[in-house]
Amino acid sequence: MRFRNHQTHYGCIAITLHWLMAPGIIGLFTLGWWMRQLSYYDPWYQQAPDIHKSIGILMLFLLVFRLLWRTFNPSPQTLPTTPPWQTLAARLTHGFIYLILLIIMLSGYLISTADGRAIVVFGWFSLPSTIQGIPNQEDIAGRVHAILAWSLMALVAVHALAALKHHFINRDTTLLKMLGTPTNPSSSSNRVQKQTTLTSTTKETTL
Repeated sequence: MRFRNHQTHYGCIAITLHWLMAPGIIGLFTLGWWMRQLSYYDPWYQQAPDIHKSIGILMLFLLVFRLLWRTFNPSPQTLPTTPPWQTLAARLTHGFIYLILLIIMLSGYLISTADGRAIVVFGWFSLPSTIQGIPNQEDIAGRVHAILAWSLMALVAVHALAALKHHFINRDTTLLKMLGTPTNPSSSSNRVQKQTTLTSTTKETTL
């Protein structure tokens, strides 16, 4: 598999970034929700937030690299059978996911460094506090963080359902692109056209 994207499928770099970040982001949301239920005397009360922050910083680095990679490495071509409105909707969804991710991670940084302390990432390195002293910084950033986290999960669900629809209902190659499987857009188009023709013929015969 090639490193860079191809017109029919994603390259191994984009695929690796996608399948690293997808479970990482869902895991961060789950961990964030769970740790809010902990009491002060729970043994995970201090440890869980540290893990959450560390993974969040690593996800931020991956996100920046992914955006740069996406900028200089065009995505595969859209299937010719895809309606224009679906193409636009997919682009908007991807754009909002990236934007919301960036704001979530930056707001998480503002929450964690509001008191001037650095974020220690798994003991490997520290990310210093650079912005502090904003009135109610921790509370405001916390509200933004929580609201956008739920919004992100809604978009991720829509994104996943759309991919499954393309694979199991439309039976095209949209999902296969992110699995690194070389595809032929024209063959996908022909397959869809054959299915449409068969359906029309069946209806006419029934009538």
